[in-house]
Amino acid sequence: MSGSNTNIEYSIKPNKPTQLGLTELWRYRELFYFFTWRDIKVKYKQTILGFLWAILQPLMMMMVFVFFFSKMMKMPTNGVPPPIFYLSGLLLWNLFSSALSGSANSMVENANIIKKVYFPRLVIPLSSVLVSLFDFLMGLIIFIGMIFYYEFSVPGFDISIPSFLGYYSIGVLLTIISACGLGSLLAALNVKYRDFRYVIPFLIQLLMFISPVIYPVSMLKGYPWLEKIASFNPLTGALMAGRMPFGSTDMDWGMMGISWASAGFIFILGLIYFRRTESYFADLA
Repeated sequence: MSGSNTNIEYSIKPNKPTQLGLTELWRYRELFYFFTWRDIKVKYKQTILGFLWAILQPLMMMMVFVFFFSKMMKMPTNGVPPPIFYLSGLLLWNLFSSALSGSANSMVENANIIKKVYFPRLVIPLSSVLVSLFDFLMGLIIFIGMIFYYEFSVPGFDISIPSFLGYYSIGVLLTIISACGLGSLLAALNVKYRDFRYVIPFLIQLLMFISPVIYPVSMLKGYPWLEKIASFNPLTGALMAGRMPFGSTDMDWGMMGISWASAGFIFILGLIYFRRTESYFADLA
């Protein structure tokens, strides 16, 4: 029997560090479900109230904010009912802060898995964002119920449901993009420089004060330099979009555009830096 021998060589090369590796993430998409559901179960394991904590936490914080900032300090809410104003902001803020904290520490907490099995490392911090998104959706149920209560029982409160779904979805998307980008960046830095373990909580507290969570953006109008700083904060655009359906006059499309540009820059920067440094994670984690 005659024939020619064909030698076939296979070359396995890593993705270029400047590539985001989105195709590879899609191939390993089942891992998102695995890591997300695992973290959700661990988070609420051996708790009496379980998933109810995802509802009670923003609800209790909203009550505290209404009492101190609205009742005692007379903080303006631009015509929006204080419970709606504060809960709309708290849900987005909790989504961002929880996602940022979880994703920033995710690589260190999953060091054993990183050392044993290959998979796209980016799955881990992004799965932490999905865990926070689950908590957000639980709290959103109460928020929607509160909206219907004000719609049918409070005179003068009128809201378009399509407008709410559209604008609030924009706020959620902007929040997720920001959390994914900054969380991936901090996750990579936290592996190499463990000092970030102490920097991250301080950074989250600082971001809350420079984000219009407890005050309307209109309060910054008299301070041009503060307004410029706020424009580069993606959460400013997210909170403006989230409160727009409730009659807030805070919408500034210029600030919204800058917030989106800032979020996109942070997202790309975070993912590229993560991809450039992930080859060292197994050694440093």
